[in-house]
Amino acid sequence: MEKEIKHRCYHFSLSMILFLKNKKWDALSLVIVKQLMRSATSVGANVIEAKNSSSRIEFKRYYEIALKSCNETKYWICLLRDGFLERDFELEKILKEADEISKILAASIIKLKGLKQEGK
Repeated sequence: MEKEIKHRCYHFSLSMILFLKNKKWDALSLVIVKQLMRSATSVGANVIEAKNSSSRIEFKRYYEIALKSCNETKYWICLLRDGFLERDFELEKILKEADEISKILAASIIKLKGLKQEGK
């Protein structure tokens, strides 16, 4: 499962990079694009950092940060979609993947919290 989420996050970041780089952006939309790029690539970076954690608490914390970045990414995608682009199938696909990744991260965090409560 951990390997799958790492790969999905990597491909998610890559698809975001390729999508954003193939468009022409005006000065206003570029502000949102930069924020989107930061948050989208942060998701996978924090999942990778979790792998090098020294404790379950630290691991969970990196996943929580990744989840927050993923939710922020969804916000920026929706702003970009609704404010600057007409309906775009590729962007909708990226948004769907962000939603799925956030659900995986949230489920993992809940599981980690449950393990803590069980004393494992």
